[in-house]
Amino acid sequence: MAVAVRKKSVGISFSQPRKKANGLLLRIAPSKEKYLRLYYYMRLTREFEKTILKLYRQGKIVGGAYTGNGNEATSVGSAFCLKKEDYLFPMHRDLGAHFVKGQSVRNLMLQHLGRGNSLTCGRDGTGHYADPSLRIYGNISHLAAMIPVATGVALASKLRKEKSVVMTYIGDGGSNVGDFHESLAMASVMKLPLVLIIENNQYAYSTPIAKQFIAERLSDRAVGYGIPGFTIDGTNVDEVYQVCSEAVDRARRGEGPALIESVTMRMHGHSAHDGAEYVPKKLLEEWKENDPVANIETLLLSKKILTPGLKLEYERKIADELDDAAQFALESPYPPAEEAAEGVFAV
Repeated sequence: MAVAVRKKSVGISFSQPRKKANGLLLRIAPSKEKYLRLYYYMRLTREFEKTILKLYRQGKIVGGAYTGNGNEATSVGSAFCLKKEDYLFPMHRDLGAHFVKGQSVRNLMLQHLGRGNSLTCGRDGTGHYADPSLRIYGNISHLAAMIPVATGVALASKLRKEKSVVMTYIGDGGSNVGDFHESLAMASVMKLPLVLIIENNQYAYSTPIAKQFIAERLSDRAVGYGIPGFTIDGTNVDEVYQVCSEAVDRARRGEGPALIESVTMRMHGHSAHDGAEYVPKKLLEEWKENDPVANIETLLLSKKILTPGLKLEYERKIADELDDAAQFALESPYPPAEEAAEGVFAV
């Protein structure tokens, strides 16, 4: 299976020292502790979504259930570069980014089950929420419309001299919407601290990328804005972390935005109701061989950072966390009916 190789699209270089390895220009690799944290968050993300799908099929989740199977390295590796003071605007396939930024398993379970003590007080059952205490501002259904808001936050942060970075995401389909281009035009001219990641999932719902754009790489669009553009292997958390770290550091120094295309595969349908029959089975089988969670597990086992015994400990820890969160959410009440109209319209 051919995965796009990281390639610069414009003549603007990151100024941090880098080492060359396997044909890529890389920063110093994460420490053992960081590798284990990356592994934990990726495993937690995968297992959390399995639990959500199970609850959905049991009729305990109303509405949609979205998964980021295949996107774990992108969501976790990118958010891992952020600091507490940075802003995160994740999409519905970036559950791992929520965890990395500090969101609790219980809160996300309550949110998905629409309970009254959830972050949206039971008014929503997906990632459509904000948690200002963690500087997480979740997605809205018109996904590209998040980018202008993220750009506005980046401007406000710059005016306040916060030295904070704003990270947001968009899919391959959403990158064709005007909000994407208008925001990048503004962010580049004003040198705003924005890092925009395109999740190239191969399909925008049922539309393959071959019917969406003719460019070889979506990161090549960066040249039109005079900013760095990179295409990376979105199944390799090491590469995601290192490239995003460079983009975040550059933005924090006041050198402006960057555009990163993460090439991966949406292994499930658009949501739980979608069987994705339109995706060729052969394509899915090819991408299964490059599973991001399996990739980091193999890497850490080969480096002896992860052992079979430690792997089992992580599995038990994650299972206990999920059992606790699911039980807590299922036992939590739905919002009272008389509160349904509160916070919606003035009467």
